[in-house]
Amino acid sequence: MKNVTAFQRDNKVFEGLNITIKAGEKVAILGPNGAGKSTFLKLITREIYPVVKDDSHVRLFGKERFMLTDLRKRLGMVSQDLQEDYTPYTTALEVIASGFVGAIGHHDHLSITPEQMAIAQEQLANVGMQDFRDTMFQRLSTGQKRRLLVGRALVHDPEMLIFDEPSNGLDITAAAALLNLMRRYATPTHTLLLTTHHIDEVIPEIERVILIKKGQVIADGPKDEVLTSEILSEMYQVPVSLQSHNGWYRLWLEN
Repeated sequence: MKNVTAFQRDNKVFEGLNITIKAGEKVAILGPNGAGKSTFLKLITREIYPVVKDDSHVRLFGKERFMLTDLRKRLGMVSQDLQEDYTPYTTALEVIASGFVGAIGHHDHLSITPEQMAIAQEQLANVGMQDFRDTMFQRLSTGQKRRLLVGRALVHDPEMLIFDEPSNGLDITAAAALLNLMRRYATPTHTLLLTTHHIDEVIPEIERVILIKKGQVIADGPKDEVLTSEILSEMYQVPVSLQSHNGWYRLWLEN
């Protein structure tokens, strides 16, 4: 993204935004609620477009224009918003298979090939949900639903995986299971992008952290240089302490 200005309805979220993420990078975008994280993702998924002006662009995989069907094959998304939009009567297997056509439920007019259905069944097992093959989405726990969305995101073996606030609404056990799935796909061949305001979602494989606040990048660099008590205290405008252990981070307010 170069010199990007973007709005959400009448609200200007970004002006002059510059961020480049290289293929294969593992990046976390961290910021408080309202910082602009969701708008940033919508620029990537083409849900919104930037203001057209000279010397400004959003390029994905080196291109400024994309057919959405082609883009969906190269991006995999896991988010609470996607989960909340899902058709409640879709079965677990259909949730994963719907990733082939970019749907949010089962639709009779959408044709899934036998080969695609076989891949969907593999991903169902891959995320540990094979025992729920025919269970309707509405009957699953929040953690189970989120795991299905991981399987849905992976059906195309996309180059880039996006996790948007992945553990929102999950208990400790479900959150740990989801973060372990995320770690499994933090491989050299995948670009991984995490957006969050929970520092404990920053998995050890994350290499780079970008801090944004009120639509501005306030820090961008190697994880151990950006995640410091001083920088985070400045971002959140409250004194905080930071602790790291085996690549994981924990944040708490100072007394």
